[in-house]
Amino acid sequence: MKFHVLTLFPEMITGGLNPGIIGRAVQKDIISLNVVNIRDYTLNKHGSVDDYPYGGGAGMLMQAQPVFDAWKAVAGDKIPELNTASEGGTQRDSPPEGGEPGGRSVRTVYLTPQGNPFSQSMAQELAGEKELVLLCGHYEGIDERVLEEIVTDYVSVGDYVLTGGELPAMVMIDAIARLIPGVLGNESSAQEESFFNDLLEYPQYTRPEIWHGKSVPEALLSGNHKRVSEWRLEEARRRTEQRRPDLYRRYMEKTELIKRLLRDKRNHIHMIESLSRGLGEILCFEGDNILIYDKKSKVSMVQAADEASAARIAAMVPEDTELVMSTQESLNRALEERGFRLDCATWQYLYTEKVPLSVRKCEASHVKGVLQPGEASRPGIPMSQTEIRRLGQEHLDYVSARQEHNDRRYVKICIELGNMYGAFAGDELVGFIGMHREGSIGLLFVEEAHRGEGIAEALEAFMVNRMLKRGWTPYGHVVCGNEASERLQEKLGFYKAGKIVWWLTGDGNRGSI
Repeated sequence: MKFHVLTLFPEMITGGLNPGIIGRAVQKDIISLNVVNIRDYTLNKHGSVDDYPYGGGAGMLMQAQPVFDAWKAVAGDKIPELNTASEGGTQRDSPPEGGEPGGRSVRTVYLTPQGNPFSQSMAQELAGEKELVLLCGHYEGIDERVLEEIVTDYVSVGDYVLTGGELPAMVMIDAIARLIPGVLGNESSAQEESFFNDLLEYPQYTRPEIWHGKSVPEALLSGNHKRVSEWRLEEARRRTEQRRPDLYRRYMEKTELIKRLLRDKRNHIHMIESLSRGLGEILCFEGDNILIYDKKSKVSMVQAADEASAARIAAMVPEDTELVMSTQESLNRALEERGFRLDCATWQYLYTEKVPLSVRKCEASHVKGVLQPGEASRPGIPMSQTEIRRLGQEHLDYVSARQEHNDRRYVKICIELGNMYGAFAGDELVGFIGMHREGSIGLLFVEEAHRGEGIAEALEAFMVNRMLKRGWTPYGHVVCGNEASERLQEKLGFYKAGKIVWWLTGDGNRGSI
C-alpha cells in the first residue's frame, strides 16, 4: 500500500514514522511512504503558501494552488466530478474518463475536526486501498475550493483542535498499516488487541513475577493454555464493561446472535464466522430477522423470520451492497424487487474439526509439501517438489485469466490483502487458491494437465490449516452441480449444509463467488 502525505512539515512525518514497526515495513517494501512538501509547489516567489481569508478573521489560510498542484503530483488527473463523500467516509461517486481503473478517484483524506470520527472499522476499510493520500492542514485551514475538488473523505481523530494535521495523519498511517499483511510479522497480532471484535485488550504482565507486592495472576503461570485463554477473555469482558459500556453492549448483542446461529451451525457458518472474525456489523437482530453487513467486502447476509418480514429485511440492505447471501426464496424475491439480480446457487461446506488436515504439512505461508507417513505418492509432480507460497501482483494476469466468476479488480484486491496462494512446481505455477473478502475459501483452480495429482486437495488443506491456526472455522461454497468440487470437500472431511445459499448481485458488483 502507498501512503502519500501532503504537508508543510515533512520532517514531522518522517521523524515520527521511520523508527519502529512502520519504518521497518517501509524498508521491506511492504508499504511505501511518500511525504510531499506542499511548499515545493507554490508559485509565490517568496515561497508563501498562505494568505488572509476573505471576509476577515483571525489567522491565515492555506491557498488552493499549492495544495492542488502537490495533490496532482501524486494523484495525477484522477479528479472526481463531484465530491459526495458518504457518512462514515466512503466516497461513492465516479471520476471522469481517465480516472483510476475501477471507477474511483484516488482516496484523499483531509484531516479535520469536522470530519467523521476515525475508528478501527474505518482503518480496516482503508487498509484495502491501493493508495491513500492524507492532506494535512495548518493555520486556520485550507481554501474550501480545493477541498471540494480533491477530498473524498473528511476524518477527525477526536473532538479537539490541533495545530496541524501531521499528528492525525501519523495516527491513521500507524493504525492502517499494521492491518496490512506482513507489517506486524505475526498475523494474529492485529486480532489480539484493543477493539478487536468489540472487546478491549486483557491486562498483560512480564517479569518479575512479584513487583511492589503485586503478583502476576496465577492463571498466567499455570502453563494451561485453555485456562490462560479463558482468563484473558473474562478479563477483556470485565475491562470492556467497566471502561467502554458502549462496546460491551455491542459485544453482548453479537454474542447473543452467535449463540442463536449456532443452533444451526452448518447453515449459518457464514454469518457466525463474519461476526466472530470481527468483519460483520449487525444491522438487524430481531428474533429470526437478521441482517449482517460486511462493510469491507460489501457483502450482506440476510435471513427473514417469515415471508411477511422478507420485504422489510430486503429494504434494510445497504445501498452499496455488492453481494447478498440468502437462504430463502422469499428474500430472493424481495431483493429482486429492490434491483438485485440472482447470480448463482451454491452449497455451503464447513470443516468443524480442530486438528489440521494431513494431506500436507502446512505450517507457514511458505511451505514445501511433504508426504505424510503412509501416504502413497501420486503420478505427475512429486509431492516433495511442489511448493505452496503467497502470490503477488506479478501473478495477477495468470490468476485473472483463469477466474470465471471473479473479475480482475476483485482478484487484484485478494492478492493485495495477502489472501491468494499458489502451488509451484519449480518456477511453474500450476494452481492457486484464495480466501474471499467475506472470509470463505474459494478461487480454487488447477491446470488441467495437473489435475488428479492431488494439487487441489493440497491447496485447500493448506488454506484450512491456515484458518485453524487463527481459530477460525474453515468454510466455502460450491456452485450447485459442480460434482468434482463436492467430492473434494467430502474427501477433506467438510460437512455439507442442508440449505442452498443464493448469491444476488447489486449494481456495484465486481464478482466475488
